[in-house]
Amino acid sequence: MRIATYNVEWMNALFDADGLPLADGEWSARYGVTRGAQLEALGIVFTAIDADAILIVEAPSQNRHRQSVVALENFARLFGLRQRRAIIGFENQTEQEIALLYDPDRLSAEHDPRGAFAGKKGGEDAPRFDGTLRIDLDIDATPDQVTFSKPPLELALRTSGGTQLRMIGVHVKSKAPHGARSEADIMRISIANRRKQLAQCIWLRRRVEEHLAAGDRMIVLGDFNDGPGLDEYEELFGRSGLEIVSGWNAAPELRLFDPHAQVVPTGQCAARPPATARFFIKHKRRYHSALLDFIMISPELMSLRPAWRIWHPFDDEGIYATAELRDALLTASDHFPVTLDIELDTSANPRPQL
Repeated sequence: MRIATYNVEWMNALFDADGLPLADGEWSARYGVTRGAQLEALGIVFTAIDADAILIVEAPSQNRHRQSVVALENFARLFGLRQRRAIIGFENQTEQEIALLYDPDRLSAEHDPRGAFAGKKGGEDAPRFDGTLRIDLDIDATPDQVTFSKPPLELALRTSGGTQLRMIGVHVKSKAPHGARSEADIMRISIANRRKQLAQCIWLRRRVEEHLAAGDRMIVLGDFNDGPGLDEYEELFGRSGLEIVSGWNAAPELRLFDPHAQVVPTGQCAARPPATARFFIKHKRRYHSALLDFIMISPELMSLRPAWRIWHPFDDEGIYATAELRDALLTASDHFPVTLDIELDTSANPRPQL
């Protein structure tokens, strides 16, 4: 079985209010790319990935005027994808939902949030992800209130072969210092955003521990906007949010694993680490690469021959040699898909390798 995570930059802008794809020559929200070109590129990428389930980060918006599931299933219909069913969890106000597009012949998915609901006043421990967490962020003995702008998507999955597992899809808040007008502002806002991000990861980790303690098979995946060694604020706080969620210092049976999460370059001659995203820095006139997207699995799943792949058009030999797919990946989004092949159902036919 193949599981994927893919951050599709402003996918919402590719559909009208009825959820119909806008395959035309108007500009998409992706710089320098038309809606038709981005849709076509996405069709090529989704077809090539051929995953049984794809977590889509920045999926089309869900509100009283727009329906994310309708848009995604229309997208699947447009390109004849076997991943033709979609599911979301709690909607948010950012026009960027977290959704799963999956093949109903291979598995079923149910939105199954855990934890007690905690409204604006908040709760401790691990309340439901659409509520508020009370936690002291700055060690002043006063609880702060933390929310998710994009509540994680909690799913109960069951494969066609009967295997049950838990999945949590994630889009953790970015640390970018938006609104900063000076170096002091950048420092202040960045530290405040990092504190909030780490609090969200602590909240997520508490839910992970509940499932691992119960013996659940588990996959946690998505865009963490973070990773070991990503920036100087990790040194200030000691650990990245990703390491907190994975349980870096927990007993082995309570850890999550993704091989890319272990890579930290050291020294001036260290090789460039893997990357799942590529952003153009206008004032520097160059691209910046970052490792932001992960698929972490529980210890029990490590025995099922897991194999990870980052679909990077310049780092993956097979993709680089396939011009149509290479170009489509660059057109479709500023992130690249990550896939996990794992023997959840050994009776399934093996897929051809690119």
